[in-house]
This record gives sequence, structure tokens and C-alpha cells, in this order.
Amino acid sequence: MSTTQHPSGAHHTDAPSCKVVLAQTVAKSLLSEVQENLKKLGRSPLLVGFLANSDPAARMYADWTEKACKENGFQFQLREVDKEDLEEAIIAANEDDAVDGIIVYFPVFGGGQDRYLQQITSVSKDVEGLSHQYLFNMYQNIRYLDPKTKAQKCLLPCTPLAVIKILEYIGVYNSILPYGNRLFGRTVTIVNRSEIVGRPLAALLANDGANVYSVDITGVQHYTRGAGIKMKQHQVHDTDFKLEDVAPKSDVIITGVPSKDYKFPLELVKDGAVCINFSSEKNFDLAVKERASIYVPAIGKVTIVVLLRNLLRLIENREAAKKAAN
Repeated sequence: MSTTQHPSGAHHTDAPSCKVVLAQTVAKSLLSEVQENLKKLGRSPLLVGFLANSDPAARMYADWTEKACKENGFQFQLREVDKEDLEEAIIAANEDDAVDGIIVYFPVFGGGQDRYLQQITSVSKDVEGLSHQYLFNMYQNIRYLDPKTKAQKCLLPCTPLAVIKILEYIGVYNSILPYGNRLFGRTVTIVNRSEIVGRPLAALLANDGANVYSVDITGVQHYTRGAGIKMKQHQVHDTDFKLEDVAPKSDVIITGVPSKDYKFPLELVKDGAVCINFSSEKNFDLAVKERASIYVPAIGKVTIVVLLRNLLRLIENREAAKKAAN
């Protein structure tokens, strides 16, 4: 490591101040856990994907899923169906004992009809954690399907969970604090409030103790468990804040804007902040490295490993449910 002396007599180091963390690095650390649990299972689980649209992003996600499954000892079948036949196809897969998990590549119809299709998938096979029961439990901060026996852990949506796994990996979660409170003292800004990623992510981080500002084109919402995180679950408050009011005081900035034209304003990134982008577009200019302490430019490979992890969790939960029934 070399140092340079300024005319003022101060020294500075030439070593970069920002650490770029690639999704592949985090994914590798999670894969070892997945492989260990797969070995215990002793068979190759079957994940079925349904594609009923011509969206190139959905096709790419399906291709990534297939590649990850084949590389890691899982079976994957992509079933391409007309959207009018999708509902019946999902119901048939629900009833097929050979199918361990189901993923539907949205959007299909868009809007309410897609939300209905999310609820068609059986809770016991919903690898994305989008069923009503999972979402209800997530927002209510209920972490088990069976809160009394705690044998069946709730699944969480893959992309929000991937962000959490990244935050754990880079040390934003404070492991000294009790489980469920490990983001206490952290302030987070999320630029995205979609029902699939942004809103669930804000809820999860707030439930873990963070002070979260959720930003979209309609304004800024505040997700919090209150002073001293005394509340059991988060509450949501509308605010008059703008992005420039909340981002500069944030320890973590997370973006997910699906636009090539969008760039997060670098002047709003506080020195030493952690910056994470989950959009398929590059929401941060590379100059973010001049301000951020850690920069995660994409998360896709972590999301895929989380999907495999969720698939194994479904199988564990079904086994636990069978034992409880006997």
C-alpha cells in the first residue's frame, strides 16, 4: 500500500476506500448451506417453472433458474403454457406429488389477475413466498407457519431475502443484538415500493429494527417499530419528506428502479454508506465508489441461490407438517 503526501503535509492512501461486493461472492457462501441440506435430503428436488409471457426479463430469469438448478443437483422443468391455461396448469402441479416447488414468471396478465394467480400456488409449493399466508405473516412479523411448535419456518420472497442475505454477509446486521433486532440503529432508504420487492423489503428491514424510508414516485413512507423498537411489528407512516431529506442520513441505500435513464443522485449518498442495486439496470453511476464504503452493483445470483434454499425449506416444512399430523 502506498501513500501520497499533499502539500499541506497530510498523507492519504492510494488504496480504494470502497469495497465492491459481487453477488457471486455472496452466492458462494450461501451455496455451501444449500449443498449440505441437499446432501441430507438424499434426492434431487423438482422445481417447475411456468412461463406464459414473452417478457425477455422473465425468460432470462427462467434460464438462470435452470442453469443454477442443473449446476447444483436440482431438477428443473420449464413449462411454457398459454396464459389462459396457466391456472389449470398450476393446480395440476399443486396436486402432483413429484413436484416439490412451483415458480410462475410474472407478469402474465398484469394487475389483479396476476395477484390472483399468485394465490393459486399451494403454500406448500410456493417457492417464491408470495402466497397470502406468507405475505400476511411477513407483514405481521410472524416467522413460523406453526408459531407454537416452530417447526415450519415461513418462506420470504426471493429478491427481498437476497438483499437481507447480502446485508448479513457484509455486516450491516449486528450479530451481537438479539435475532429480530439486529438492524436497530440503522437507517435505510429504498427507492422502489413494488408489491413484489420494495414494499416487502421495507417491511422486513423495519421488522428487524431498521428505520426505513420507502421512496417511489408518489412520495416517501416511513417504516418503523417506533422509538426503542418497542413495537412487535413495523408501522407505516406517510410523510412529507423528499428523497433529499432522507437519503443523506441513511447508512444503507437500496435501489430498484427499472429504467436505463435513472441514476441515483450521488450527492445524496453520505460518506461511508452501503449502496445496493437490485434493478436489472445500473441505478448507480460508477462514481458512487467515491462515496460508498461498500457497493453491490447487482444481486441476481444471490436471488437464484435463495430460490434453491426456499425449495429445500418447502420440503423440510412438508416433512414437519407430516410429523405433526401423525
